[in-house]
Amino acid sequence: MYKCIAVTFSLAVFGLLTGPAWAAGFSSLEERMSQSEFHAAGLDKLSPDELKTLDEWLRTHNAVVTTVITTTPSGEPLFYPRDSDRELVESRIDGKFSGWRGHSVFTLENGQEWTQQESGAMDCGSADHPKVKIKPMLLGSWLMYVSSCSNSVRVTRTK
Repeated sequence: MYKCIAVTFSLAVFGLLTGPAWAAGFSSLEERMSQSEFHAAGLDKLSPDELKTLDEWLRTHNAVVTTVITTTPSGEPLFYPRDSDRELVESRIDGKFSGWRGHSVFTLENGQEWTQQESGAMDCGSADHPKVKIKPMLLGSWLMYVSSCSNSVRVTRTK
């Protein structure tokens, strides 16, 4: 009895995974976005049919690159570099550095500003103008390494 249920369930899941969207390598907006991004974009207000139509349009227009612009709490736009701009950033922190806590903001001597994107804190001792390397990672993320610290932190460019 349980084997029959397990086989039926497995076939149902396999059928879902082998559907046309999966076979084409396409994932829906709901699959690609976090719940907070989906809500912030207002997509949760669309009906299932409207979402299906939007997903179908995106699937057939896959050569189009979409840029998402959000704002900081103060209303200023966040800067999202284009893929062609995704090169290693090397600079120094402008001032003293002792680590990060929550959503720390790091101002660099080259004028860029980066904000911590993951929770957590790290105490790295006090350093004056330490060297920084910010490397592009998969899926558009960035990882910051500070010479005076043994750990890295995920960041997003805000200026």
